[in-house]
Amino acid sequence: MSVDYIQANTNGRLHDAREASIAPLNRGFLYGDAIYEVWRTYEGVLFAWQEHWVRLEQSAAALAMRLPATPAAMLEEIKCTAAAFRDRTGHRGELYVRLQITRGGGPIGLDPGLADRPDFVLLVQANRGLTPEKLAAGFRLSLATGLHRNHPASLNPAWKTGNYLNNILCLHEARGRGADEVVITNLAGEVTEAAVANLGFVCDGEVLTPPLSAGMLAGITRGLVLEHVAPAAGIRVRETPLRPEDFPRMQECFMLSTTKDVAPVGWIDAQSFRVGPDTLTLRLKAAFADYVRAYIARHPGQRL
Repeated sequence: MSVDYIQANTNGRLHDAREASIAPLNRGFLYGDAIYEVWRTYEGVLFAWQEHWVRLEQSAAALAMRLPATPAAMLEEIKCTAAAFRDRTGHRGELYVRLQITRGGGPIGLDPGLADRPDFVLLVQANRGLTPEKLAAGFRLSLATGLHRNHPASLNPAWKTGNYLNNILCLHEARGRGADEVVITNLAGEVTEAAVANLGFVCDGEVLTPPLSAGMLAGITRGLVLEHVAPAAGIRVRETPLRPEDFPRMQECFMLSTTKDVAPVGWIDAQSFRVGPDTLTLRLKAAFADYVRAYIARHPGQRL
């Protein structure tokens, strides 16, 4: 069985992800009335389980949505789904785990009160992480100019919801120019994030990253780097507003995400950045790996 196979679990029923499992009246399908989280494993251990769950609870509270299971019950569902994936594919490498929760189904209509009960869908597949080529050369990004990040006062990007049109359309613009990812700015012209990652820069030996107040997702990897990883490695880090005009004075750039942790960026459009073994970016990536090893040792019960 190919590792391209995706194992699904819909409300406790295991099945091939290509098989339909929710009704057309499900509000996640009809309206994007859903929330989600993504985890990955390191050495088979589900990483940052609690941090992601807390953010899931925050998203649910923001949408006045009820979660269908306790953390302990959902962790068991994840273990069951991961075991089914490994049995089906023989894959023994790292895993990607996606949990989506919708408000449920019911009659057609926007009123949330029409929903019957929350549904969940788990998806487990192989996590391919960062390729050696991208580690060496870095990713190519492009600045979105047609659209900006939606304002927090309209639809807050801090909520990890099933509505990703803003990210999708910005990424579509960047991909049209041959880029791997996009840099999205807010209505004030300040840098926020990429479509599926937070952004960091290196300027004169210091890591700079946009503040959450710019309007973006509070990434788990970003939070761990700011609160634990960088301080433990003696790396200075500062949240500060950044604009595209600041790119020329930055020596390095990187993305922060669950699936790839610290990933170097080689270019934003025509602006190039330093990549390679002697960069602060890879020093930060090594420090993140140290944090991961300590986490694995502390959480043997999260092995999938």
